[in-house]
Amino acid sequence: MGKRFDLVDVFHDGPFTGNPLAVVAAAEGLDTETMLRMTRWFNLSETAFLLPPEDGLADYRVRIFTLERELPFAGHPTLGACHAWLSAGGVPRRRGEIVQECGAGLISIRPDEGRLAFAAPPLLRGGAVDAETMAMLAAVLRLDPAEIVEARWADNGPGWIGVMLRSAEAVLAVEPARHQAETLDIGLLGPHPAGAQAAWEVRTFFSDAHGNLVEDPVTGSFNAAVAQWLRETKRADGPYIAAQGTRLGRRGRVFVAYDGSGAAWVGGRTQTMVTGRLGS
Repeated sequence: MGKRFDLVDVFHDGPFTGNPLAVVAAAEGLDTETMLRMTRWFNLSETAFLLPPEDGLADYRVRIFTLERELPFAGHPTLGACHAWLSAGGVPRRRGEIVQECGAGLISIRPDEGRLAFAAPPLLRGGAVDAETMAMLAAVLRLDPAEIVEARWADNGPGWIGVMLRSAEAVLAVEPARHQAETLDIGLLGPHPAGAQAAWEVRTFFSDAHGNLVEDPVTGSFNAAVAQWLRETKRADGPYIAAQGTRLGRRGRVFVAYDGSGAAWVGGRTQTMVTGRLGS
């Protein structure tokens, strides 16, 4: 096979503190089954496969896989794939902007003070959850429903449901049920005290193939939906930093800013940790 691959640390705050991503370059000729098999072999939360663009406005195309399925969009694979594409010599068509083509369409990415940031895509599903879903969330998270400030759909591809708690401390204290028959993607957020380095604490949990809820180190897609949520509800109108991965011993840092139109940009540091060649 001989294809180049990179292991990229995304949303890190120092080496080996973010969310690792495998990126396979020049993935032409790999079919879906092979990509999924390779993703399972890397055994990371996601693997990205770089391909030539099909849309004339895009700089490159990416296919994003979890251990179970292909995603139309995901955040840390977007930044990690862009980082790998640039590191391999990719030159964007437009100065100061990289355009990624993926299942969700075209995603704009820009350099941002030594980081990369992507424009948050529109939600596929938003709005408040119903009473039945709220009860299920409280049960899975082992919370009294009164502890939940707000819960809403935050689905921009993976299928997130967002749950806001009163504080970062409350988010870090959650001990969810570790097995759930229904496939779930749940994100938690809660504010840090005023003056803290990070404004919000975030945690995310997703179902694996066996129904276990697994915690993700840092999740760009959920943070993108959160940025839109906070802006819409007037809880944020300027730049802020979100922390994620704390309970896992990581120091994920997500940098959010809003442009003049109110669109959210979600950024983070990216670093190549390993570069190699795949065997035949």
